[in-house]
Amino acid sequence: MTGRRALFIDGANLDRTARNLGFEIDYKRLLLEFEKSGSIVRSYFYLAIRESAAGDVQRLTDWLEVNRFTVRTKLIRRHEDEGRRSRRSIGIDLAIDALEIAPQLDELFLFSGDGDFRALVEAVQRLGVRVTVVSSVQTTPAMASEELRRQADEFLELATLRNSIER
Repeated sequence: MTGRRALFIDGANLDRTARNLGFEIDYKRLLLEFEKSGSIVRSYFYLAIRESAAGDVQRLTDWLEVNRFTVRTKLIRRHEDEGRRSRRSIGIDLAIDALEIAPQLDELFLFSGDGDFRALVEAVQRLGVRVTVVSSVQTTPAMASEELRRQADEFLELATLRNSIER
């Protein structure tokens, strides 16, 4: 399919999936691969980071920003909530951005296997946007939830992209 596309990358999920498959992502090659068959309107990269690791990821996020990615980071903060420890997720930021830009798109690529995004995929589809989930079922355990794969218009196995996007 050609047309206006956006990439939504759950950075931690994609990194973990690629590592489980035995490779690292070259984000410049990834962007070039997806530009081959359509215009990239926007490329988003989301990452929740621990305060202690903030400096370690700065080089990556700086590079992504210079190379046409919109980077959204959020510090993970642990707090007690009725006796439970919880931490903040960046998923809501991804969902808001996706819903805001969806009317300008023909296709959205979601680089995550997190089943929590199933409702987002359904909402974007109701706006007439085709959604492709990029993740893996070749890992043990599978990184892509069954619910998310079923909801997507298409599922793209990350392992099939290895030669095109590997660092």
